[in-house]
Amino acid sequence: MIYTLNILAMILTIGFGLIGWVAPRYTMKKLDLSTDGSRVGLSEIRAANGALFVALGVAAVAIAQPLGFAMVGFAYAGAAIGRLTSIIVDKSGAIISWSFLAAEVLLGAFLILSNL
Repeated sequence: MIYTLNILAMILTIGFGLIGWVAPRYTMKKLDLSTDGSRVGLSEIRAANGALFVALGVAAVAIAQPLGFAMVGFAYAGAAIGRLTSIIVDKSGAIISWSFLAAEVLLGAFLILSNL
C-alpha cells in the first residue's frame, strides 16, 4: 500500500513539474509572479518549479527504494520551510500560499515518515 501511495505522490510531483516546465507563463500566473520583461523568470520557473520536480519524481520511481521517495519528501519539506518563512516574514499569506504550504507539508511528511 505504501509503495502505491509513493507512486501516486510521484505522479503528482511529475505532473506539477510538467506544468511548470512546459507552461511557465501559466505557472507564473497561478503563483502571482511576473517577469517584468525579462526571460530569466521563465527560465527559473522551467528549472526550479518544473524540470527539477520531474527529475525528482522520475528518479524516485526509477530507484524504487524507500530512500529515493524520502528524498523527494525532503525536497517538499524544504519548500514548505521556505514558503512558511515567506508567509511569516513577507506576509505572503494569501490562500494560495497556505494551500501550497499544506500540500508541501502533507507530501513531505508522508514521503519522509513512511519511507524512513
